[in-house]
Amino acid sequence: MSMDLEVRHLRLVSAVAELGSLTRAGDRLHLTQSALSHQLRDIESRLGAALFLRVGKRLVLTPAGERLLATARDVLDRLDRTEQDIHQMGKARAGMLRLTTECYTCYHWLPPLLVRYRKRFPQVEVRIDVAATGRPLDMLLAGKLDLAIMSSPVRDRRLVSRPVFDDELVVVAARDHRFAKQTHVRLSDLRDETLYVYPPKEESRVLQEVLVPSGHVPARVEEVMLTESIAELVKAGLGVSVLARWAVQPLVDAGSIVSRPLTARGLRREWRAVMPKDLAGADYIGEFIELLGRHAPTARASRKPA
Repeated sequence: MSMDLEVRHLRLVSAVAELGSLTRAGDRLHLTQSALSHQLRDIESRLGAALFLRVGKRLVLTPAGERLLATARDVLDRLDRTEQDIHQMGKARAGMLRLTTECYTCYHWLPPLLVRYRKRFPQVEVRIDVAATGRPLDMLLAGKLDLAIMSSPVRDRRLVSRPVFDDELVVVAARDHRFAKQTHVRLSDLRDETLYVYPPKEESRVLQEVLVPSGHVPARVEEVMLTESIAELVKAGLGVSVLARWAVQPLVDAGSIVSRPLTARGLRREWRAVMPKDLAGADYIGEFIELLGRHAPTARASRKPA
């Protein structure tokens, strides 16, 4: 069954009923009297019922018209309130920010940043989608996320990305490991090691973009979900890992493990805030990105070897 009525029809009936004249209703709706008269006849033809009767110089509602007017006022009122709500959301003082990160470890430092953000935008509800961590691009393009914090390259023209901070990936090992005596770790040094990576290993950038292309694949690669678990395995001397310096620096400072640069030049990555194009100009998005750049961890925090 097709829908015969449109919103413009409801506005027409409401205006004519209130003003009692096609001329005055046309002025309000910016339509000529002839155009309005044609639209009214079209509505009545679609519905198969007269909506107005002419009494003297005034148009008055028929019972069918009164029934339609009641619905029209309800629908138009709901639409007006919805438009106001959406305009308010667009001004970024109310609404929702759905976000995720590409790394589970990022959720360690994200909460304090959100506390600062909520003080600035108390009416913006922030929802963290941990389940989207493994596929942020797909979720952004599907309209299920507003912002993703990523280090992977983004080439889709439907998305906008802005740099926010960079960090260094370092090799971590037990204090009595041979790496503790080196100033840095060569790629070839990892060939005899057990390397712990986040799952799935097929998406490990260190493994797939650095070690495999260079021909220096570790003897064993083990998948471990949590940074804390990786740190304990490394501390026990069961293997090594390549992690963000900021994520392991407290353990390094405490003397639990050691960290060394991967290669003499080190290995750095850039983190970017990625969002759909139509959200790039929203001030509540811009404010979050600004806070992210100021308060997210960086590799500059502490560089002293241990």
